[in-house]
Amino acid sequence: MALKKHLTTIFKEFVDFLLPRTCAACGRRLSVGEHVLCGMCSFEMPRTEHYKKPCDNELAQLFWVQIPIERAASLFYYRDHTEISHIIYRLKYFDRPDIGIDMGRMAATEFMQNNFFENIDCIVPVPLTRERLRKRGYNQSEMIARGVSAVTGIPVVNDAVCRTTFKESQTHKGRWERMDNVEDVFSCEHEERIKDCHVLVVDDVITTGATIIGCATVLVKAGASKISVMSLGYAGQR
Repeated sequence: MALKKHLTTIFKEFVDFLLPRTCAACGRRLSVGEHVLCGMCSFEMPRTEHYKKPCDNELAQLFWVQIPIERAASLFYYRDHTEISHIIYRLKYFDRPDIGIDMGRMAATEFMQNNFFENIDCIVPVPLTRERLRKRGYNQSEMIARGVSAVTGIPVVNDAVCRTTFKESQTHKGRWERMDNVEDVFSCEHEERIKDCHVLVVDDVITTGATIIGCATVLVKAGASKISVMSLGYAGQR
């Protein structure tokens, strides 16, 4: 057993030498024991710790009254032009779906400390339009959801909701403009797969919550009984 472990370590070191892995945040080379983030970036990540009070935190409050929210949490506070924002940028624009999976696993591992996933039946990633999915090649929210599923065992239902249109980017829009921008852009398919289910809606970054509300509203109309929310980043105030 010890010999096998030693040989595995040597093999990993050899692979890292040939194909060096880099930190998704700062871009520095990762050591053998590091995965997706270097130790410094992981330590300095501005964690929200929403999962410690999942029913009553700044993120959950965005959805009060709007949807039957059960709990909500983001892994870190998101700010543009910071090293931590590079995680999302590389995930979305540098053909790095692996970052979404790895970060989803990281978030799920931390959130499980407080039973965040208890009684959740399925995971629904916020969908992209067909055109954007074709251009990017993958849905970053689905990659995050896959990472969460790998840790929790909760199934991903990636065809429950589709995005029928894409009006404009949400970037630089205010809260009410964002609400108008996602109105009537989602529709539900395969209602039988989410009926009476507690659904976890997953996105990459949440700002005002408008996109989540639009997606969750469709799920509730289709029969979902409860909604929980999870994302990597939260662009609210720290």
